Amino acid sequence: MSAIFEGLTAPHPLRRHQREALEAVSAARAAGERRAWVVLPPGAGKTMVGLETIRREGVAAVVFCPNTAIQGQWVRGWESFGDHARADIDRDLESGTVTVLTYQALAVFESDESRSGDDGGGDDGDGTGELHRLHPNGRALVEQLRDAGPLTVVLDECHHLVETWGRLLAEVLALLPDATVLGLTATPPASLTADQAALVRELFGQVVHETSIPAVVREGHLAPFADLLWLTEPTVPEQDWLASQGERFAELTTALVDPEFGSLPFLTWIDQRFAGDLPLARVAAEEPGLVDAALRLAHVGLLRLPPEVVAGLASERHRRTPDAEDWAALIDDWYDHCLRDSDDERDVLVLDGLRRALPSVGWQLTRNGLRRGRSPVDRVLARSAAKSRALVEIVGSEHRALGDRMAMLVVCDHEAASATVPADLTGVVATTAGSARSALAHLLADPTTSVLSPLMVTGRTVAGAPDTLRDLAARVPEIDLVVSEPDDEGIAELTSAWTSRTWVRVVTEHFTSRRCQVLVGTRALLGEGWDAPTCTGLVDLSTTTTPGSIVQTRGRTLRLDPEDPTKVAINWTVCAVSDAHPRGDNDWRRTVRKHQGYFGVDAGGEVVDGVAHLHPDLSPFTPPPTGSFGRLNAAMVVRSEQRDGIREAWAVGEPYVDEVRHVVWVRPARSQPSVRAVVPEVPKTVVAPLLPPVLLQEQGLVGRTSVWRGTAGLVLSVGVALVVAGLAVGSWLVWAGAAALVAASLRLAARRRALVLDEVVRDPDLLRLAWALADGLHAAGLTSAGAERVRWHPDADGRVRVELAAEGPRAEQEGMLFAEALVEVLGPVATPRYVVPRHVVTAGGRRTWAPLATVRPTGAVWHAVPTVAGVRAGTAQAYAGAWSAWVGGGPAVYTGGPEGAGLLAAARGVEPLDPGAVLRLGWA
Repeated sequence: MSAIFEGLTAPHPLRRHQREALEAVSAARAAGERRAWVVLPPGAGKTMVGLETIRREGVAAVVFCPNTAIQGQWVRGWESFGDHARADIDRDLESGTVTVLTYQALAVFESDESRSGDDGGGDDGDGTGELHRLHPNGRALVEQLRDAGPLTVVLDECHHLVETWGRLLAEVLALLPDATVLGLTATPPASLTADQAALVRELFGQVVHETSIPAVVREGHLAPFADLLWLTEPTVPEQDWLASQGERFAELTTALVDPEFGSLPFLTWIDQRFAGDLPLARVAAEEPGLVDAALRLAHVGLLRLPPEVVAGLASERHRRTPDAEDWAALIDDWYDHCLRDSDDERDVLVLDGLRRALPSVGWQLTRNGLRRGRSPVDRVLARSAAKSRALVEIVGSEHRALGDRMAMLVVCDHEAASATVPADLTGVVATTAGSARSALAHLLADPTTSVLSPLMVTGRTVAGAPDTLRDLAARVPEIDLVVSEPDDEGIAELTSAWTSRTWVRVVTEHFTSRRCQVLVGTRALLGEGWDAPTCTGLVDLSTTTTPGSIVQTRGRTLRLDPEDPTKVAINWTVCAVSDAHPRGDNDWRRTVRKHQGYFGVDAGGEVVDGVAHLHPDLSPFTPPPTGSFGRLNAAMVVRSEQRDGIREAWAVGEPYVDEVRHVVWVRPARSQPSVRAVVPEVPKTVVAPLLPPVLLQEQGLVGRTSVWRGTAGLVLSVGVALVVAGLAVGSWLVWAGAAALVAASLRLAARRRALVLDEVVRDPDLLRLAWALADGLHAAGLTSAGAERVRWHPDADGRVRVELAAEGPRAEQEGMLFAEALVEVLGPVATPRYVVPRHVVTAGGRRTWAPLATVRPTGAVWHAVPTVAGVRAGTAQAYAGAWSAWVGGGPAVYTGGPEGAGLLAAARGVEPLDPGAVLRLGWA
């Protein structure tokens, strides 16, 4: 270690997740790994982890970060380690032990014109890649990095690499094989695309440590929060325009189902394509998106259901109406195989219709097939005026809940739209629609929000009502600020010879003091590096779905407020959905991407991933019906008012395990009582597995207890004895007692029989099936835990959440395996390798007085052996043994044989219990 690092210490004790991250980095270094990737949420102290890593390495370090605000944080952080700790921001790498640079200091590229005649002699030596494109200053910096000797390189907010500078940094790091490289980010790996994840692995290898937002909230280092959603339909003019655009595509889809449309009609081709001789598995392997589209077409009855197709219908993503993307994928396939080279006059007419209709949903037909075009539909949805109206409703609601404590942030993409509105949108969408300026105008126009002194701050403008601006100007009397005359919307601007670096600080102080209770800003300006701990919530009007931007936007509200230890943040997403156009769900898809991979507390107090934490009725695959918007918005407002309940649900300070749980949400079958009704007296989440007292097997009823049988038999025996005694002594009292006992024994036997028949006639409840599955997987050697680790939780609306709370190093994998298998067991029978029977008897058996010993099954319902347990005969039969113990049945039958094939043909597509199960991710 260099002498200059001696005596330096962290300025305060490290938090738990900081210590764990540093231990993970040290372990990677001890194993010979020079690259590490650490994931910590905004506000969790990533900077301190990076600085302590630099101190421990004890060699010169270079930190790259995204902007000057964060650059300043790194400099101040390092200098807090000791009086002689010094950090510089110069490129020369000579003036300080720690150098902090922005990514732009390296990633400045020459234009093609400036490099004309240049031999491309960059650092890669062959003129390929990104290095040879660098500006001379960037090339000089790369040379200095290569010549610097032992070096620690910290890449802060390294999600920027996958979004912008990834390839360049990969080439730079290849020149520094001996450097220790630490990547720091707040972006969850689960939110990365496949390409982004591959690049990150190339740069840093595997994640050495990840701390989730819920873990930091539970530790008490981030504020408890709830993500909420406001759904709105576009305005009437916008809806009318969308409907007119959708008519053309509706006409096309109507034509597509016409058996006379084309020489080889669309539906005929689809039947041949997916129900023909080519195995669907091969098509799915090569074109999974195309098969998904076909399965959704099958869901609405427009495609015959061969066995392979039915298998896909068990998935939640397939149980919905095909959208424009599905139609486009299938049309493209039809065009490629049937229409492209056809000279049939009928096909010429088809092609003409496709060319006219497809642009209405953002596609164009070219010689090579369908190509995605630019559609104004998404612009109408993303910038709908209805969103600004929703903003007013949300802010008004938050103010009623919090009063003077409210400090709301509104995040937009831009100050004012710069692109010209397309001609066909004139009069439909205003030029400023969706902008920060439009949001401010709506806030100023409404009397309930104008009194909250809203301000707008962007990279070039500070704006608001004149009185609000004069109040802001009084905060900095040393600057000569001028308030302009307000425009037609009442918006004035504060002008002077100042820069955004100054006015962002001033406006933030004004907002933090709550002289302004609503701050409207752009994502670029109020993103990374901006900090306002008093912020009580935000309204997200932006359209970004990049993982880094999503994390940073959400992180603005999660800072702890030193003045309010009870702070609970509410983050609102506004989404416009229209059923007047086939692409009217575009904004919903964007909302789904904004929440995918991010955990939040839901209305039931559980911490879950994705749109499920917004409301349990929401699906990532399709938006809710527009008729439900009012009900859902009202539920969101009620939740926003229950901040104490949200804080309690987060259980700040209580023990936790920072891991993902795979939970199945089940809507109980309509014919079944809920779990709550079945076991009303048991604790909420733990039910000791109890095997059923009687089962219906192929040979008849099999009981596990003789209590009922013994009691009835004892009473009957006593009665018979009294009859004999009465005959001997001739006493009428003895005869009366005998008659009473015989009658009691008959009633008891009848009651027992009724209870037994009721048990075997009705379908098994959800818990018994879950226990059977858990024991089956355990018996097959696939999990380390059985029925005793099944946990459940009923919601107020009757939905039941079930999971396998396994323990040990494979707990998450076993929980996922159980959850996926439970969805498979509860769903329709697809194409399993093995099936198991569940014997049934009709309810008519209750009306006979034959002895229970004579009851025989009248049929069998066949259930799939989960795929994971059906890979081998041994595991399938082990599973069948557990299934038989809990449900009744017999050996598993192989569906590849004659008997099994017949059984499968009869059972395929049948959903034995109709419970409606979906898989969701939770947090322990």
